[in-house]
Amino acid sequence: MTLRTLLLTALAMFAFAGNSLLCRAALRDSQIDPASFTALRLFAGALVLWLLVCLRKRPSSSLASWRGAFALFTYAVSFSYAYLNLDAGAGALLLFGAVQLSMIAWGILKGERLHWRQSVGMLLAGAGLVALLLPGTSTPPLSASLLMVLAGVAWGTYSLLGKGTADSLAATAGNFIRTLPIVILLCLLALNNLEWDSAGVVFALLSGGLTSGIGYAIWYAALPGLGAIQAASVQLSVPLITALAGSLLLGEPLTGKLLIAGLAILGGIALVLGFKQRS
Repeated sequence: MTLRTLLLTALAMFAFAGNSLLCRAALRDSQIDPASFTALRLFAGALVLWLLVCLRKRPSSSLASWRGAFALFTYAVSFSYAYLNLDAGAGALLLFGAVQLSMIAWGILKGERLHWRQSVGMLLAGAGLVALLLPGTSTPPLSASLLMVLAGVAWGTYSLLGKGTADSLAATAGNFIRTLPIVILLCLLALNNLEWDSAGVVFALLSGGLTSGIGYAIWYAALPGLGAIQAASVQLSVPLITALAGSLLLGEPLTGKLLIAGLAILGGIALVLGFKQRS
């Protein structure tokens, strides 16, 4: 891995963690509601990605799809509503755990065979998710947790739909743009509950334009220098970055339950991915 790829990858992981931190800060510390946050985030992401595509010196074909747009919207809206009641670290752990497990499960359904060590890894990761949701004083709210798992499955689906796309940046820009009619429908349905303040708007625009739009562009620039397993594995760092930053910046507790469940989930997934890399 070159120094350029390493730096781009690190920036992308901080951007992914930044999405969780900005969303949680907005919904906890400002007056913005989840529907407004989702709408502004997707609008800002669409605008920034469209500008990035326009600034390139090569033509772009339309590679977006309504299935991709719907998966992207489902991820974004579930993500926002989940963070009403989840700490940043727990939310990121549930999100990325669900992303990886759903993508691995899809591979199994398509006929991929697991070595027994990979099966142990799947069981360990699943046990970690269950342990995180078991009743207790530090248990995340079940409804919010299930919404974040749905967000993770939707993002995993979106990733699978875009796998092998020749122009990922153009496809993502197109998918963001296609979410906008669905966003309008969301705002109409939530019209009586829409509210925001300047801080919430800034958080949403930063999430959409910076950590989503530019963050995804950085990630796409890093991907050519990464193997498939490296690209999947490196994302397991995001929950750890988010939990540590959430503790430092948002004052959220690092509970023993979160740390143990996190080690089980991320360790199990790493076992699955790591064995694939050696195969």
